Amino acid sequence: MKTLLPTSPHNPMLRYSQTPARVTASRRRFIHCGKRSDSSAIGSSRSDWQSSCAILSSKVVSQEQSESLLSSVNGHSNGSADIASLNLVPFDNNNNSSLASSNQQSKKTTPLSITDLSPAPMHGSNLRVAYQGVPGAYSEAAAGKAYPNCQAIPCDQFEVAFQAVELWIADRAVLPVENSLGGSIHRNYDLLLRHRLHIVGEVQLPVHHCLLALPGVRKEFLTRVISHPQGLAQCEHTLTKLGLNVAREAVDDTAGAAEFIAANNVRDTAAIASARAAEIYGLEILADGIQDDASNVTRFVMLAREPIIPRTDRPFKTSIVFAHEKGTCVLFKVLSAFAFRDISLTKIESRPNHNVPIRLVDEANVGTAKHFEYMFYVDFEASMAEARAQNALSEVQEFTSFLRVLGSYPMDMTSWSPSSPSSSSSTFSL
Repeated sequence: MKTLLPTSPHNPMLRYSQTPARVTASRRRFIHCGKRSDSSAIGSSRSDWQSSCAILSSKVVSQEQSESLLSSVNGHSNGSADIASLNLVPFDNNNNSSLASSNQQSKKTTPLSITDLSPAPMHGSNLRVAYQGVPGAYSEAAAGKAYPNCQAIPCDQFEVAFQAVELWIADRAVLPVENSLGGSIHRNYDLLLRHRLHIVGEVQLPVHHCLLALPGVRKEFLTRVISHPQGLAQCEHTLTKLGLNVAREAVDDTAGAAEFIAANNVRDTAAIASARAAEIYGLEILADGIQDDASNVTRFVMLAREPIIPRTDRPFKTSIVFAHEKGTCVLFKVLSAFAFRDISLTKIESRPNHNVPIRLVDEANVGTAKHFEYMFYVDFEASMAEARAQNALSEVQEFTSFLRVLGSYPMDMTSWSPSSPSSSSSTFSL
């Protein structure tokens, strides 16, 4: 920051003050040029004063053009804030009214506030949360539980939800990673590695499945049941007990199945979805709570562009992914790094390494036996702010060719009970 005062030897005719870069560009436009009344000052002629103002004006215009590019990059619209004409006011003891008028005009300019510079809110109605599915999906309910009163943005695919956050269309994404009955959702584990988003939280949602059909349809006239593959798998035995020897077809999501039946007026087909989906699409609940296990819970993770700062004042969980080096007992050595420090592992998942899917056993590449190469996803109960977690990962790094921390985030400690119609209705309200 440079300041030239009236008595400066560099230019005694100017009073020019630059403001910090954080202040809005409109404040920089108010530049005051002062004409000294002292006749003995160097360059006190009117022509010198006008030349100095012209040079200063050209510098300010070029500076504002570069600032307008920065404002568009940071998401601030500058279409309605055209560059106004510069207010170059001569400083004259006999012309105080002109200076007062300029000061009044500068006071009307509204500078950026802290709310303009702050990041997206963690909670509240202003937060945009992407999820896979259509309104009424369990992912929508998880988004509402994670961020109450948020603006839920439906996406037709998991990959679209990732991209929505990366392209600033959404602030967060809430996606399922595992179910207590159906196991892991492998697609999302692969996408976690492919994209650069960070896990900033988790939420566990009890799942309460219902058998939905158009009003007036009876179960004995059904020929087909459609739902998400996980929904079909979680209700397989119950459907058999109900005597429904019907075809079972998989669709993209549970609520999408209910939407399809309502939109196409299909009367020989039922959907496995939530009670909220029945309410949204005007369907009738033929059977309630048809999941095979009442303790049916899906774990969702919340994703953001930036990680959160890990803390130690509450239980944290950390998720990592790594690929181990060639050698014997490497996976055992990696897991021992956590065991020696009393760090509990809550999950370990192996996925094929798409870059190097297969390797030969012998080093000469002449053998016939081959092994699959894997990426290992591990969740452990510790915060990256703890020294033991940092030391464990330092040791793990010695045995791995690739190591990445997907996120260190608070654990979902909310209590839940086996799903029931009453708890389901309250859970799905957003």
